Amino acid sequence: MNRLIGGIPWLFRRIALSTTMALILSLAACSADEPSEWEENDGVAVDGVDEFGKPTLDTTGWEEPAGKADAIQGRPGLPVDVDDSSTAVWEVENDWSDRETDAAREAGMAWPEDSGLSWEEKFHLWVDSLPRIERDGYGETFLLTTPYGVELPAPSLECAEVTIFLRVAFANWYGLPFFMEGRDANGNRLYFGHFGIRTADGRYGNMANFRDAYADYSDLADAIAAGDEEWPTDANLAGRQLPGAQDDAQPMIGDDAHTGAYFDQVFLNKRVGYYLMMNLIYFGSINLADPVNTFNIMPESVQPGDTLLHRWQRTGIGHVMVVMDVDAFGEDDEMQMDANVASGSMPRRQPLWENSASTKGQFTNERAGGPAYVDYNGGIKRWRSAVEVNGQWTNVVPDEFADDYISGFQKDDLAERPERFDDLLTELDPEERLDAMAGIVEQAREHLRMFPASCVARNNRESGFEDLYEVGEELGMTPAEIDERYRELDDYIFAPLVYDQSKTCCWNSSTSEMYQLVVDYNVEQLADAESQTCQKPVVFKGRDDGGDGFERFRQYASDVGKAELWVDWSADENCPQAEDWVEDVEQEHDWTPWCDIAGGGEITAHSFHNDETLAIPDNDPDGVVSTIDVDVEGTVESVVVDLSITHTYNGDLVVNLHKDGVSSEIYNGNGPGEDVLLVDHQVDGFEGVDSSGAWELEVIDTMAIDEGDLEEWSLHLEVF
Repeated sequence: MNRLIGGIPWLFRRIALSTTMALILSLAACSADEPSEWEENDGVAVDGVDEFGKPTLDTTGWEEPAGKADAIQGRPGLPVDVDDSSTAVWEVENDWSDRETDAAREAGMAWPEDSGLSWEEKFHLWVDSLPRIERDGYGETFLLTTPYGVELPAPSLECAEVTIFLRVAFANWYGLPFFMEGRDANGNRLYFGHFGIRTADGRYGNMANFRDAYADYSDLADAIAAGDEEWPTDANLAGRQLPGAQDDAQPMIGDDAHTGAYFDQVFLNKRVGYYLMMNLIYFGSINLADPVNTFNIMPESVQPGDTLLHRWQRTGIGHVMVVMDVDAFGEDDEMQMDANVASGSMPRRQPLWENSASTKGQFTNERAGGPAYVDYNGGIKRWRSAVEVNGQWTNVVPDEFADDYISGFQKDDLAERPERFDDLLTELDPEERLDAMAGIVEQAREHLRMFPASCVARNNRESGFEDLYEVGEELGMTPAEIDERYRELDDYIFAPLVYDQSKTCCWNSSTSEMYQLVVDYNVEQLADAESQTCQKPVVFKGRDDGGDGFERFRQYASDVGKAELWVDWSADENCPQAEDWVEDVEQEHDWTPWCDIAGGGEITAHSFHNDETLAIPDNDPDGVVSTIDVDVEGTVESVVVDLSITHTYNGDLVVNLHKDGVSSEIYNGNGPGEDVLLVDHQVDGFEGVDSSGAWELEVIDTMAIDEGDLEEWSLHLEVF
């Protein structure tokens, strides 16, 4: 069936809205000396990258000994006297097991005085206390709290970086030992920790002598918390970006702010900010899976602050989530849990706080250490504690968590964890789970709207659809019915690509403006097609059509006067697939073709009327809202609004239509007159929205003196 709405074909159905990031505060900074070591930060030799092209260190190769006691003991690292060297970042003043020392007895961010808790327990309690807040863009994130009274929205980071940042921050603030171990391309054991970046022989390569190079203002903590001192800043740190990254913007704290600026605002010890810039860039999922840094735990013992890993290859590839809260009730076989995880991504984003249903999906995913993936060492893990053992810093399983520990040799127990979580985590009915899975799909779309070249976001979206198909099957729905209900035009434009055969996947500097240009290009191409039959969307990928492979989209940006918004392709990460590149390769997909979705279904017309007269408040930004409740089930194809307003100066008026979070301005002060009457006014932006439910017409008088009434209005819908 040909679909025409005012001469425009069916194609406007299901076009996703682009999102923008709010830029809030301005940033102040002061100067500090900058050592030459930072300018030469290529001292770490790496021969591997993760799926984002991030150069991560190799695993240590250490395997847990067969004996439980030896495995809990861990692998000895550097001697404790390295703490006195010039490479040191912060001073160790407490042990993770302390409960009764003067420092341990003090009240803290999430615990009272004389709590009797160890610092490990306090770490978990702190993560549990982090408030859940609205996120820039889609969904929610957390508010970072500090011992100094500073509170900031969570930083934009890659997934593994979130859990490392939280652990390092807490360890520094409370003078606790911390280190992670990896191995460089030359086989050297490398240690990144409170003592700096070192090998057994001393400072590694040209890494900084942190104690000599950077300032520590920790002695001002009490005065700052009391409001007697201003927060000290380091201009050089505040201007830093994660090395090699082009996607670490932190708009929640200021225009043009990057990771260094965020660290400058949460660490009085500026050495920690500089150190973290290196720790984050060289450690990823593969290092968190290394048993020398973390240990596997039983599902029943999961706590906030634990780390959930998805791993599906031996090296590089993985996804990391932080457990944010856990509510447990019942005991033994009757135990039930409700939990939430949060995760960053690449290109970097604020951690996205997932709801209970999607969290359950993450825990029960086979890639979380299930039978087919157990050898890749994913699943639920907890940080080892750095302690002194025989004069050497060693990452151990704390005694208090010994009963939670599962050895790497217990393959069957490890592989059973996803299934055990299926029993433990609270169950939703299929419709609720369907909505939750749809939310995961929307999370991936939201990330794509900011970074349209992201192959990870495309793949995550399709993984979400796989879950939708599975849940839909329980409800008797076919994949085609799921696609009809949930697929959008954008999903076909940003089709998944084969990572190692597609140069688009290396491109981290694409933008939300480019996303909208690509969508607009497709809309115009489909609208201008001579045939009124359906046309396939043009996938955003590199093509063998001249230039860098994106010429058609670049040319479109120029044609519509937005050439300055197009960012040329660049290899923002390791990109061997670009060397002999011909054209990007799409992944095989068995989704319902776009034309089947766009062309199916019978359109029916429906009209609704509200004749209640409402006074329009004079000079009131809240205006007046009139509602029409639609009881027709279906998907909106087109919307027309008739309305009658009497007002002594219609130039004061703004009229908006709202439905399910979608809004469209349909009138904005066209000039003076005694009344406003809009007849057959087509309203764009609601294509693909569910027709049933409340439609709200909002009328706002923006100026004083003149007054009027909303007399009546009608809503005309075409629905299929």
